[in-house]
Amino acid sequence: MRHKALVIFLYIYTLSFSFFKTVRWPNEWSQSHWLMDYRFGFIKRGFAGEIFGFFFEKNEYQIQILSAVILFLLYVTILITAVKHTLQNYSIHKVLFYVVFFLSQYAILSAHLIGYLDHVIFLLTMLALFLIRNKKYWWASLLCTVSVMIHEITFFIMLPICLFALLVSEWKGHKPVFTSAVLKKAAFFLIIPMGATFLISVYQEFFGKDNRDLIFQYLKYSGLISDRVSGVVADAYTESFLNYLKQESPTFFLKIYSFGIPVKFGIPIAFMFFVLYKQFRKVNQYTILLLYIISLFPLLLHAIAWDTFRIWSFSYMILFLGFEILDTQFKTVRHFQKVNGFEILFFVSAVLTVSIFNNMLFDQEIERFSKPERLCFLIPVFSVVFYLMKNAPIQNIEA
Repeated sequence: MRHKALVIFLYIYTLSFSFFKTVRWPNEWSQSHWLMDYRFGFIKRGFAGEIFGFFFEKNEYQIQILSAVILFLLYVTILITAVKHTLQNYSIHKVLFYVVFFLSQYAILSAHLIGYLDHVIFLLTMLALFLIRNKKYWWASLLCTVSVMIHEITFFIMLPICLFALLVSEWKGHKPVFTSAVLKKAAFFLIIPMGATFLISVYQEFFGKDNRDLIFQYLKYSGLISDRVSGVVADAYTESFLNYLKQESPTFFLKIYSFGIPVKFGIPIAFMFFVLYKQFRKVNQYTILLLYIISLFPLLLHAIAWDTFRIWSFSYMILFLGFEILDTQFKTVRHFQKVNGFEILFFVSAVLTVSIFNNMLFDQEIERFSKPERLCFLIPVFSVVFYLMKNAPIQNIEA
């Protein structure tokens, strides 16, 4: 494909732009998660630290190296995925979809949240999707269970998209079919990770508080974590889910709609919704609707958590994974090459929204580059995209 080099450059450039806006070393919160393990008995989120401690000494340098390697692997994986699916059955709309993703708040926050367990969960999710594509449902289920032990957020961001992939892989043709065989496979896939989620939740309700002081003292005297963060982490690891629900749920809708969220996240996510529909509308509208719902499912985390921008960013990654699932499964979908004026305006609005507006970061940090500098950085993006639009074949192509 003659535009291969331009596509690869475009994706690397946009991801690099997002990366350098917020990149930093792991903060105390993320370091704390790698310090935690099962030394005081079972705790939620302790599995990753237990494995890490088995192979490496727990110090700041090792945590920095591990965090950088995980983020690098995540970036390499999503870049390879985007390039592969763009060049296979090329469509200019795929290019627009992936450009918005690489400029999105997920890409921006991924560098800022380096060392967070979220990155591990998404890497495991992509591995689980690979297993599901190869009908290895049992191994994918076990991988999801391991992910639950790493972070309970798996329930909101990994299990739904993996279940979607399983259902799509079992459907014959473009029409959803919920036969007893398909439902049995889905139940078989879900039973172990859902059971693990339930058991961890019950344990947290009745025994979570037992080790609060021990965790605080351990982190405080680790030499890496301040008293304030040690206390916050100790509470996060021991507080019951019901208490979080009581504290955070009253402001559920306020958090979703505050800080200009409908504009900052709504426009680019709506554009990705639009491209998904345009690419796969011949598949089945109910399938696309189900993916829309799954991509917004993590917003339920607002009922138990406060970090609104991080929660909203999950929707981008789930849409990215959903696009991959549909593009892999339905290779005979007709792709429309011509981009009309409305789509160009929609795309430009989405890019400017994710690139120009400042996003709320943690630890009172702010994004790098002034708005004029960001506009300058976007010139190559628009130049390459408009060149690809101009030179894209205008006829419909049957994949």
